[in-house]
Amino acid sequence: MRKTIQRREFLQTAGIAAALWPVGTVQGTPESPAPPSRTRLLSGCCAYSYYPYLEPGKMTMEEFILKAVELGVVGVDMTAYYLKSTEPAYLTGLRHLAFKNGMPFSGAAAGTEMCQADPAKRTAAIAEVKKWVDVTEWLGASHLRVFGGQLPPGASREQGIQWVVEVMKPACDYSARKGITLGIESHGGITSQAENILEILRRVNSPYAGCNLDITHFRENEYTQIEMCLPYATQTHIRDHFDSGQSIDFDRIWQMFVKGGYKGYMSAEYEGKEDCLTAVPKLVERIKAMCHKYSSV
Repeated sequence: MRKTIQRREFLQTAGIAAALWPVGTVQGTPESPAPPSRTRLLSGCCAYSYYPYLEPGKMTMEEFILKAVELGVVGVDMTAYYLKSTEPAYLTGLRHLAFKNGMPFSGAAAGTEMCQADPAKRTAAIAEVKKWVDVTEWLGASHLRVFGGQLPPGASREQGIQWVVEVMKPACDYSARKGITLGIESHGGITSQAENILEILRRVNSPYAGCNLDITHFRENEYTQIEMCLPYATQTHIRDHFDSGQSIDFDRIWQMFVKGGYKGYMSAEYEGKEDCLTAVPKLVERIKAMCHKYSSV
Protein backbone atom coordinates (compact mmCIF):
# COMPACT_ATOMS: atom_id res chain seq x y z
CA MET A 1 0.00 0.00 0.00
CA ARG A 2 2.79 2.45 0.91
CA LYS A 3 4.45 2.00 -2.52
CA THR A 4 1.15 2.95 -4.17
CA ILE A 5 0.89 6.07 -2.02
CA GLN A 6 4.49 7.04 -2.74
CA ARG A 7 3.89 6.68 -6.46
CA ARG A 8 0.72 8.78 -6.23
CA GLU A 9 2.56 11.46 -4.24
CA PHE A 10 5.37 11.52 -6.79
CA LEU A 11 2.96 11.91 -9.70
CA GLN A 12 1.10 14.69 -7.91
CA THR A 13 4.39 16.50 -7.21
CA ALA A 14 5.52 16.07 -10.80
CA GLY A 15 2.21 17.46 -11.99
CA ILE A 16 2.57 20.53 -9.81
CA ALA A 17 6.13 21.09 -11.07
CA ALA A 18 4.98 20.84 -14.66
CA ALA A 19 2.16 23.30 -14.01
CA LEU A 20 4.61 25.84 -12.65
CA TRP A 21 6.61 25.88 -15.92
CA PRO A 22 5.05 28.40 -18.33
CA VAL A 23 3.07 26.81 -21.13
CA GLY A 24 4.70 27.15 -24.54
CA THR A 25 8.24 27.69 -23.25
CA VAL A 26 11.15 25.33 -23.61
CA GLN A 27 13.60 25.05 -20.74
CA GLY A 28 17.02 26.31 -21.71
CA THR A 29 16.05 28.13 -24.92
CA PRO A 30 16.50 31.88 -25.49
CA GLU A 31 12.75 32.35 -24.80
CA SER A 32 13.21 30.87 -21.33
CA PRO A 33 16.79 30.29 -20.15
CA ALA A 34 17.26 27.53 -17.60
CA PRO A 35 17.23 29.05 -14.11
CA PRO A 36 20.61 29.10 -12.33
CA SER A 37 21.17 26.22 -9.94
CA ARG A 38 24.11 24.65 -8.17
CA THR A 39 27.13 24.83 -10.46
CA ARG A 40 29.01 21.75 -11.68
CA LEU A 41 32.24 22.61 -13.44
CA LEU A 42 34.06 19.57 -14.80
CA SER A 43 37.56 19.50 -16.25
CA GLY A 44 37.87 18.16 -19.78
CA CYS A 45 40.17 18.02 -22.78
CA CYS A 46 39.48 18.27 -26.51
CA ALA A 47 41.26 15.85 -28.80
CA TYR A 48 42.09 18.89 -30.94
CA SER A 49 44.62 19.90 -28.28
CA TYR A 50 46.88 17.16 -29.65
CA TYR A 51 46.33 17.89 -33.35
CA PRO A 52 50.09 18.11 -34.15
CA TYR A 53 50.29 14.43 -33.21
CA LEU A 54 46.80 13.20 -34.17
CA GLU A 55 46.76 14.76 -37.65
CA PRO A 56 49.91 13.01 -38.99
CA GLY A 57 49.06 9.78 -37.18
CA LYS A 58 51.76 10.04 -34.50
CA MET A 59 49.01 9.57 -31.89
CA THR A 60 45.80 7.54 -32.18
CA MET A 61 42.48 8.40 -30.62
CA GLU A 62 42.95 5.38 -28.37
CA GLU A 63 46.21 6.87 -27.14
CA PHE A 64 44.50 10.23 -26.65
CA ILE A 65 41.91 8.64 -24.38
CA LEU A 66 44.68 7.07 -22.28
CA LYS A 67 46.55 10.38 -22.27
CA ALA A 68 43.44 12.05 -20.84
CA VAL A 69 43.41 9.45 -18.06
CA GLU A 70 46.97 10.50 -17.21
CA LEU A 71 45.90 14.15 -17.22
CA GLY A 72 43.20 13.40 -14.68
CA VAL A 73 40.36 15.15 -16.53
CA VAL A 74 36.74 14.12 -16.07
CA GLY A 75 35.84 13.83 -19.76
CA VAL A 76 37.12 14.13 -23.33
CA ASP A 77 35.72 15.87 -26.42
CA MET A 78 36.27 13.61 -29.43
CA THR A 79 37.19 15.86 -32.36
CA ALA A 80 35.85 14.01 -35.38
CA TYR A 81 38.69 15.02 -37.72
CA TYR A 82 40.92 12.40 -36.13
CA LEU A 83 38.60 9.41 -36.10
CA LYS A 84 40.13 6.89 -38.46
CA SER A 85 36.70 5.51 -39.35
CA THR A 86 33.00 6.12 -38.82
CA GLU A 87 32.23 2.42 -38.81
CA PRO A 88 30.28 1.31 -35.71
CA ALA A 89 32.85 -1.34 -34.79
CA TYR A 90 35.60 1.27 -34.50
CA LEU A 91 33.44 3.80 -32.68
CA THR A 92 32.11 1.29 -30.17
CA GLY A 93 35.67 0.11 -29.61
CA LEU A 94 36.64 3.64 -28.57
CA ARG A 95 33.57 3.81 -26.38
CA HIS A 96 34.48 0.55 -24.68
CA LEU A 97 38.10 1.60 -24.13
CA ALA A 98 36.92 4.85 -22.56
CA PHE A 99 34.46 3.00 -20.31
CA LYS A 100 37.11 0.53 -19.15
CA ASN A 101 39.29 3.47 -18.16
CA GLY A 102 36.55 5.51 -16.49
CA MET A 103 36.73 8.28 -19.09
CA PRO A 104 33.35 9.70 -20.23
CA PHE A 105 32.97 11.38 -23.61
CA SER A 106 31.85 14.97 -23.00
CA GLY A 107 30.89 15.15 -26.66
CA ALA A 108 32.10 15.02 -30.23
CA ALA A 109 33.09 17.86 -32.54
CA ALA A 110 32.38 17.96 -36.27
CA GLY A 111 33.47 20.62 -38.76
CA THR A 112 30.22 21.02 -40.71
CA GLU A 113 29.52 24.65 -41.66
CA MET A 114 25.83 25.55 -41.88
CA CYS A 115 25.93 29.06 -43.40
CA GLN A 116 25.45 28.11 -47.06
CA ALA A 117 23.85 30.37 -49.68
CA ASP A 118 23.14 27.47 -52.06
CA PRO A 119 19.99 25.51 -51.06
CA ALA A 120 21.60 22.29 -52.29
CA LYS A 121 24.58 22.90 -50.03
CA ARG A 122 22.25 23.52 -47.08
CA THR A 123 20.55 20.20 -47.80
CA ALA A 124 23.97 18.53 -47.90
CA ALA A 125 24.91 20.21 -44.61
CA ILE A 126 21.81 18.77 -42.95
CA ALA A 127 22.79 15.30 -44.13
CA GLU A 128 26.36 15.87 -42.92
CA VAL A 129 25.26 16.92 -39.44
CA LYS A 130 22.94 13.90 -39.23
CA LYS A 131 25.89 11.66 -40.12
CA TRP A 132 27.91 13.07 -37.22
CA VAL A 133 24.92 12.78 -34.91
CA ASP A 134 24.93 9.07 -35.70
CA VAL A 135 28.67 8.92 -34.98
CA THR A 136 28.09 10.69 -31.67
CA GLU A 137 25.40 8.17 -30.79
CA TRP A 138 27.73 5.24 -31.50
CA LEU A 139 30.35 6.86 -29.27
CA GLY A 140 27.77 7.11 -26.51
CA ALA A 141 28.07 10.90 -26.18
CA SER A 142 25.24 13.41 -25.82
CA HIS A 143 26.69 16.52 -27.44
CA LEU A 144 27.93 17.43 -30.91
CA ARG A 145 29.75 20.66 -31.78
CA VAL A 146 28.90 22.21 -35.16
CA PHE A 147 30.02 25.41 -36.88
CA GLY A 148 27.91 28.28 -38.16
CA GLY A 149 30.48 29.05 -40.83
CA GLN A 150 31.60 32.09 -42.79
CA LEU A 151 29.11 34.59 -44.18
CA PRO A 152 29.35 34.35 -48.02
CA PRO A 153 30.52 37.51 -49.83
CA GLY A 154 27.66 39.90 -50.47
CA ALA A 155 25.28 38.16 -48.09
CA SER A 156 23.55 40.04 -45.28
CA ARG A 157 23.60 39.14 -41.61
CA GLU A 158 19.88 38.33 -41.82
CA GLN A 159 20.42 35.95 -44.74
CA GLY A 160 23.29 34.20 -42.98
CA ILE A 161 21.31 33.68 -39.80
CA GLN A 162 18.35 32.28 -41.71
CA TRP A 163 20.55 29.89 -43.72
CA VAL A 164 22.04 28.51 -40.51
CA VAL A 165 18.58 28.10 -38.99
CA GLU A 166 17.39 26.21 -42.08
CA VAL A 167 20.15 23.65 -41.43
CA MET A 168 20.25 23.56 -37.65
CA LYS A 169 16.52 23.28 -37.00
CA PRO A 170 15.93 20.00 -38.92
CA ALA A 171 19.28 18.71 -37.68
CA CYS A 172 18.14 19.33 -34.09
CA ASP A 173 14.84 17.59 -34.80
CA TYR A 174 16.91 14.57 -35.82
CA SER A 175 19.40 14.74 -32.94
CA ALA A 176 16.57 15.15 -30.41
CA ARG A 177 15.30 11.69 -31.26
CA LYS A 178 18.66 10.34 -30.14
CA GLY A 179 18.99 12.56 -27.08
CA ILE A 180 21.91 14.48 -28.58
CA THR A 181 22.31 18.24 -28.25
CA LEU A 182 23.85 20.35 -31.02
CA GLY A 183 26.13 23.13 -29.82
CA ILE A 184 26.90 25.85 -32.37
CA GLU A 185 30.38 27.13 -31.60
CA SER A 186 31.31 30.78 -31.15
CA HIS A 187 33.96 30.61 -33.84
CA GLY A 188 34.11 33.61 -36.16
CA GLY A 189 32.04 34.15 -39.28
CA ILE A 190 28.32 34.31 -38.63
CA THR A 191 28.99 33.36 -34.99
CA SER A 192 31.57 36.08 -34.37
CA GLN A 193 28.97 38.05 -32.41
CA ALA A 194 26.94 36.77 -29.50
CA GLU A 195 23.77 38.46 -30.73
CA ASN A 196 23.88 36.36 -33.92
CA ILE A 197 24.26 33.14 -31.94
CA LEU A 198 21.32 34.03 -29.71
CA GLU A 199 19.14 34.92 -32.69
CA ILE A 200 19.95 31.59 -34.34
CA LEU A 201 19.04 29.72 -31.15
CA ARG A 202 15.86 31.76 -30.74
CA ARG A 203 14.68 30.76 -34.20
CA VAL A 204 15.74 27.12 -33.91
CA ASN A 205 13.84 27.05 -30.59
CA SER A 206 14.82 23.57 -29.46
CA PRO A 207 15.96 22.23 -26.07
CA TYR A 208 18.50 20.26 -28.12
CA ALA A 209 20.17 23.42 -29.48
CA GLY A 210 22.75 25.44 -27.60
CA CYS A 211 26.09 27.21 -27.78
CA ASN A 212 29.42 25.42 -27.75
CA LEU A 213 30.95 28.39 -25.97
CA ASP A 214 34.58 28.76 -27.00
CA ILE A 215 35.58 31.67 -24.79
CA THR A 216 38.53 32.71 -26.95
CA HIS A 217 37.08 33.79 -30.30
CA PHE A 218 35.14 36.99 -29.62
CA ARG A 219 37.21 39.95 -30.86
CA GLU A 220 35.64 42.78 -28.88
CA ASN A 221 33.89 43.12 -25.53
CA GLU A 222 34.92 39.52 -24.95
CA TYR A 223 33.65 39.10 -21.40
CA THR A 224 30.32 40.76 -22.20
CA GLN A 225 29.74 38.49 -25.19
CA ILE A 226 30.70 35.40 -23.21
CA GLU A 227 28.21 36.41 -20.53
CA MET A 228 25.47 36.85 -23.14
CA CYS A 229 25.96 33.28 -24.37
CA LEU A 230 26.33 31.70 -20.95
CA PRO A 231 22.64 30.85 -20.36
CA TYR A 232 22.74 28.70 -23.51
CA ALA A 233 26.18 27.12 -23.10
CA THR A 234 26.16 23.36 -23.65
CA GLN A 235 29.92 22.82 -23.74
CA THR A 236 32.91 25.10 -23.20
CA HIS A 237 36.36 25.27 -24.81
CA ILE A 238 39.12 26.90 -22.81
CA ARG A 239 42.45 28.45 -23.79
CA ASP A 240 44.49 30.87 -21.72
CA HIS A 241 44.34 33.78 -24.19
CA PHE A 242 41.89 35.41 -26.57
CA ASP A 243 42.54 35.38 -30.31
CA SER A 244 43.79 38.94 -29.86
CA GLY A 245 46.63 37.58 -27.74
CA GLN A 246 45.29 39.09 -24.52
CA SER A 247 45.53 36.79 -21.50
CA ILE A 248 42.24 35.48 -20.13
CA ASP A 249 41.34 36.14 -16.51
CA PHE A 250 40.41 32.62 -15.43
CA ASP A 251 38.98 33.70 -12.08
CA ARG A 252 36.69 36.15 -13.82
CA ILE A 253 35.60 33.50 -16.34
CA TRP A 254 34.89 30.86 -13.70
CA GLN A 255 32.97 33.36 -11.57
CA MET A 256 30.81 34.15 -14.61
CA PHE A 257 30.06 30.48 -15.13
CA VAL A 258 29.16 30.11 -11.46
CA LYS A 259 26.84 33.11 -11.65
CA GLY A 260 25.26 31.69 -14.79
CA GLY A 261 24.52 28.36 -13.11
CA TYR A 262 26.45 26.44 -15.76
CA LYS A 263 26.74 22.68 -15.32
CA GLY A 264 29.17 20.97 -17.66
CA TYR A 265 32.66 20.60 -19.02
CA MET A 266 35.39 23.22 -19.10
CA SER A 267 37.46 21.56 -21.83
CA ALA A 268 41.05 22.47 -22.63
CA GLU A 269 41.53 23.16 -26.33
CA TYR A 270 45.17 24.04 -26.66
CA GLU A 271 46.49 25.72 -29.81
CA GLY A 272 49.79 27.42 -29.08
CA LYS A 273 53.46 27.47 -30.01
CA GLU A 274 54.70 25.23 -27.20
CA ASP A 275 54.68 21.47 -27.82
CA CYS A 276 51.26 20.23 -26.77
CA LEU A 277 52.82 17.31 -24.90
CA THR A 278 54.16 19.78 -22.34
CA ALA A 279 51.67 22.64 -22.75
CA VAL A 280 48.38 20.74 -22.45
CA PRO A 281 49.14 19.34 -18.97
CA LYS A 282 49.87 22.90 -17.77
CA LEU A 283 46.58 24.21 -19.16
CA VAL A 284 44.66 21.25 -17.77
CA GLU A 285 46.15 21.78 -14.30
CA ARG A 286 44.97 25.40 -14.35
CA ILE A 287 41.48 24.29 -15.39
CA LYS A 288 41.36 21.61 -12.71
CA ALA A 289 42.43 24.13 -10.07
CA MET A 290 39.69 26.55 -11.14
CA CYS A 291 37.05 23.82 -11.17
CA HIS A 292 38.10 22.72 -7.70
CA LYS A 293 37.97 26.32 -6.49
CA TYR A 294 34.54 27.18 -7.87
CA SER A 295 32.64 23.96 -8.46
CA SER A 296 30.16 22.21 -6.22
CA VAL A 297 31.76 18.84 -7.05
